Amino acid sequence: MKSLALPAASAGLILILSASMLWTTGCTDSISGDELRASVELTDINTRWEKKYYQPWPPKLTLVPAISFKIKNVGEKPLQYVYVNGIFRLQDENKSMGDNFVAGIRGEPVLPGDTSETISLQSFHGVEGNNLAHFRNNPAWKTAIVKIFLKSKGSQYVEISEFEISKDINFTEPEPVGMDPQPKTKKKD
Repeated sequence: MKSLALPAASAGLILILSASMLWTTGCTDSISGDELRASVELTDINTRWEKKYYQPWPPKLTLVPAISFKIKNVGEKPLQYVYVNGIFRLQDENKSMGDNFVAGIRGEPVLPGDTSETISLQSFHGVEGNNLAHFRNNPAWKTAIVKIFLKSKGSQYVEISEFEISKDINFTEPEPVGMDPQPKTKKKD
C-alpha cells in the first residue's frame, strides 16, 4: 500500500504559504477597544420614532425608537468589519425595549478622514397607541434612550455614546377612504 503523506519539506512550505496568505489578507490584524473608540466619531445623527404596525380600524399604531448615523474614521488606520449594536430603553427604566445588531462597515474599508454610509437601527419593541394624536398629545409618553456599542476584529464591544430619541415621528396617517374633507353644499336654483 502506498503512503499519501507529504514530505516534511512540502508540508513546511504549505504551512509558510498559508501563514503568509493570512498575514497579507489582514486576517491577523486586530484592534483594541480603546483604539476603536479613539478612531470613530458618529456624525449625521438622526433620532426618531418609526411605524412598526398600523391599522385604521379599530385604530392601532405601534411606534419603535430609531436612530441613524454615519461613522467617521478619525484614526490613522482604515476601519473594516465594524459591527454596531444599539440597545434601546425608556428613560428611567432598566428594562431593555430591544436591540438591533448590524454590520456597520463591511467590504470596503473606511479610510482615515472618510465617512461610512448611513447606518440605521431601530428597536424591535415599541409603544402602542391609537393614532398619531394619541402620541403627540400624551404627556405620559416617555423619552427613549439608545446606547451605541461598536466592535471590530479582535476587540470587545465598546460603548461609544448614548442618545435621547427625539419625539419626531416618521409616519403620516393616510386620509380616510371615501370621506370628503369638506361637506358639499346644495346649489340653489
